[in-house]
Amino acid sequence: MTRPSPSPSGLVCATAIVLALLAWPAATVAQTVTDTKPPAHAHMKRYGTGWECDRGHLERDGACFAVQLPLHAHLDSRGRGWTCDRGYRERNGTCQRIKIPANAFLSGSADGWICERGYRKGFDTCEAIPIPEHAFINWPSDGWQCERGYRVVAEACAPVVVPEHGFLARSGDDWDCDRGYRKRNGSCEAIEVPADGYLDSSGHDWDCDRGFRRSPTACVAVEVPAHAHLTYRGHGWSCDPGYSDEAGTCRPEEPRRVTQ
Repeated sequence: MTRPSPSPSGLVCATAIVLALLAWPAATVAQTVTDTKPPAHAHMKRYGTGWECDRGHLERDGACFAVQLPLHAHLDSRGRGWTCDRGYRERNGTCQRIKIPANAFLSGSADGWICERGYRKGFDTCEAIPIPEHAFINWPSDGWQCERGYRVVAEACAPVVVPEHGFLARSGDDWDCDRGYRKRNGSCEAIEVPADGYLDSSGHDWDCDRGFRRSPTACVAVEVPAHAHLTYRGHGWSCDPGYSDEAGTCRPEEPRRVTQ
């Protein structure tokens, strides 16, 4: 037995009901969004729900009020507050001009200004730095230092007197001796290297060759006993494995007894 086919009018009614059910949530959301209207000077949030005040306004009691800018101020980066213009600082809710003394310029320091190069800060002024002859302004420009070849003596720059066999040090305000010489009473004295010795890495002293040890004025040969060898530096000796030092000689060590 064949079932009767639905009538065209029944299909139309069923389709209308389905479409109405699908459209009902969207209509509800649209109605909700429409009902939540932002106040003046506000806009709907880009993400999430609700609204927020426009830039330059603050929310209070469900409304948006303009940020009150004092004279010589502008909105901050967030647009919810203000900051003073360059050359002004905040004082009791106002922006007051920064008083810049002569020979100074604006900066981000606590005072709002720093002195120009060649001047140092006084109480509220910039005072010139007195620079002696053969000197120059140093970094960070609040003092001076002597030129290379001069050293500070009192409040002046005195020349560095370099003795024979000497040269200016890297600092420029002192001197050092050439290799093979050492400082002694303001001069450079030649280093007398004894036999079996050599100048050390500093160039201002001497050391002994391997197999010799240093005495005050000479290099003395290291006497290595039997069953011994020179140490790593070569200025002493140590017993070979299996031997121990006893009164300057190397004697065989007694074998260890193994207990059962």
